[in-house]
Amino acid sequence: MTTRFGYACLNSTLQAQKPRVTSNRGMIRRTFDAKGLPYVSELSVQNTADLVKHIQWNHEHGIQVFRVTSCMFPWHSEYSLTDLPDYDQIVINLQEAGRLAQLHGQRLSTHPGQFNVLTSQSERVVLNALDELDKHGQVFDLMGLPSSPAAKINIHIGGAYGDRASAMDRWCKNYERLSDSTKARLTVENDDKPALYSTKMLYDNIVSRTGTPIVFDSHHFTCGPQDSTYEEAFQMAVSSWPRGVRPQCHHSNSRKNYEDPTARVNAHSDWYYEPFNDCGNSVDVVLECKKKELAVFKYLHDFVKPETLESQPHWSREFWKDSSSVATTAGVCR
Repeated sequence: MTTRFGYACLNSTLQAQKPRVTSNRGMIRRTFDAKGLPYVSELSVQNTADLVKHIQWNHEHGIQVFRVTSCMFPWHSEYSLTDLPDYDQIVINLQEAGRLAQLHGQRLSTHPGQFNVLTSQSERVVLNALDELDKHGQVFDLMGLPSSPAAKINIHIGGAYGDRASAMDRWCKNYERLSDSTKARLTVENDDKPALYSTKMLYDNIVSRTGTPIVFDSHHFTCGPQDSTYEEAFQMAVSSWPRGVRPQCHHSNSRKNYEDPTARVNAHSDWYYEPFNDCGNSVDVVLECKKKELAVFKYLHDFVKPETLESQPHWSREFWKDSSSVATTAGVCR
């Protein structure tokens, strides 16, 4: 069994370059109102061009799992991509990013924010969520990514409002209002608060009705509702994925337990102190701690045997040496 590890959205190494490489340039509302779509378009061209650079960097450093930021298009709720003056160039950049990802065997995903609440009792909130999620589906379509959870659009299902059963029923009904592009890629994730949703709840009430796969989050399992063992929850999540698509998971450690006793227990740590338990399955894991790609290198150095990595086609001895170097430096940063 092999488990692949990646990171989410930001690359601190690329951001430190001059000029910086980042895909989440944005603006405050006042700037959006003042500069309008021409400035949005300018930033979107830069963001999508730098996404290509992220994918190339990941390939060069042996990373095959990457979460694309949901912030490539500032204030995207206010317009359609086709409204942007540089739409043609943006499409070219997105197509190149998707082409490179598939050429190099990289798995891309995205994680729209927690304001996308399909359990909401407010129709306005639901309509906003449907629009936001469908726009993520459109972006992945432009990139030419698979119309399946292999290119997942992952969300939490939302609030419980004192009645989980009714909230999950609303979620399933609102799910049917999404575009086919979005539904084909959508996944749901267990929560990190006891009042919200466990893997078992999602399996019994969401997977059973919609077939939407579960992204198992190890840290959330520890912090959220406790209605099953770790292995039971993990195997439920794995079994929810369609045949031929590697399940994807999230892993982080508690900042409170390892780095800052004043932090919230569900806050993510900077580095890793406990490895991910894949229960003997082959899965992809997005490492969600704060040090991003540096933490991936250190994680591999601390918890994964070099000979295991070298058996994978994307791996190289040079990358292992880079990982060791970063790990030594990272230890000082703790």
